[in-house]
Order: sequence, then C-alpha cells, then structure tokens
Amino acid sequence: MGLFERVDTVCLGVSDIGKAKQWYSEMLELKVIFQENNYAVLSSGDSSIPLTIEEGEVAPNNSIYPIFYATNIEEVHKDLSGKGVKLTEIVKEGSNTFFNIFDPDGNRMQVCYC
Repeated sequence: MGLFERVDTVCLGVSDIGKAKQWYSEMLELKVIFQENNYAVLSSGDSSIPLTIEEGEVAPNNSIYPIFYATNIEEVHKDLSGKGVKLTEIVKEGSNTFFNIFDPDGNRMQVCYC
C-alpha cells in the first residue's frame, strides 16, 4: 500500500459559494452531501470521489479539472445545452468522446465516454 488510502475529493475554487452551490445542483444535478461556511461537497451518481467547491481564488487557467463519465454523452450534452450551460461541441478522438463545460466562474470540467 502507498501513503494514501484514496483520492478524497477534487476541489474547484468559486467566487460565491451560494450561487455556485445552486448552479451545480440545478445545472449539473449534483447532490450536496456536506457543507460548511465557505465550501460544499457534491456527489455525482455512484462515484466514490466527490467534487468540492470552495469560495476563494478561482484558478486562472483551468489546468486541473474534473472529468465526469456518462454513457449517454449525447443526451447529457443536449440536456446541458438546453439548460443554457456554456459548453463545447462533442469531440471524438479514437475511442474517447468528450466535451467541456464551464461554470459561471469559468471553471472547466469535462464529460467523457470511452
């Protein structure tokens, strides 16, 4: 075994925790499983790795970002587009299919299917 038991969470900085929590809940349908003053932990499906959003500094270049997995990627793309979520077109690269989504702070996330 190594030093760590698991990856505990992936954390994104947001400018306003209240607005961000509402956006992630409504637009991405993530469930708030824990919250404190300036952060909230969100779950997606049956994934054991949650997404944490924390009020504070927003990463300027999105070099680190979470990737969500969806077997029905075209349907998810259509649903998010219909909600007005900022996103890219679906890209197919070999066996990988993906698109990027952006929260109101410009944080990049990706949805993939492979």
